[in-house]
Amino acid sequence: MMKSYQSIDEYIADFPAHIQILLTQMRTTIQEASPEATEKISYAMPTFDLGGNLVHFAAFKNHIGFYPSSSGIAAFQDEIAGFKSSKGAVQFPIGEALPLDLVKKIVVFRTQENLMKMASKKTKKQNKE
Repeated sequence: MMKSYQSIDEYIADFPAHIQILLTQMRTTIQEASPEATEKISYAMPTFDLGGNLVHFAAFKNHIGFYPSSSGIAAFQDEIAGFKSSKGAVQFPIGEALPLDLVKKIVVFRTQENLMKMASKKTKKQNKE
């Protein structure tokens, strides 16, 4: 059964110190790249929200998982080629430095994507009124 967390602070505190450092680096990088996003726990993972899910991240035995949606993976396919990835996720090995510049670029991309989606919804709503 998955453990239930109430906050990202609580999630990070549940890991050994060396993993807490990596999780904190991810969190700080995401916060800096998308300061308007809000934090929450979703799917039992730290999540940033901006008019919908922006990105998730999580710690596993051998890697830090980063989930920027399929569009975030597709847009940076060449840059994530050196990491294990799937349609919506990329794995950063625990024993290596996190590619924080890449994480930042992906978060900025996803932020713009979500802001455009929000603007489009607002325009559609105004047109109906």
